[in-house]
Amino acid sequence: MTSEEVRLNVEKALEEIRPFLQSDGGDISLLSIEDNDTLVKVQLEGACVGCSVNQMTLKSGVEMTIKKHAPQIEKVVNIAV
Repeated sequence: MTSEEVRLNVEKALEEIRPFLQSDGGDISLLSIEDNDTLVKVQLEGACVGCSVNQMTLKSGVEMTIKKHAPQIEKVVNIAV
């Protein structure tokens, strides 16, 4: 899979999870894909920033969905502003 295909698949995954985040007043943005397309950096936004379960959402929701679309991704991290 090319880097462009990885990016498109990660974007598809984010589009899949975004409605769930938005229903709780949050959102997510893709910042970068690094380390030979194995690391995704995202930014949780809105209500997700101060949410006490955002790490669980990141791991069990966002990371799982991204890995479903782009299996070579090994890790998803949230970059707080």
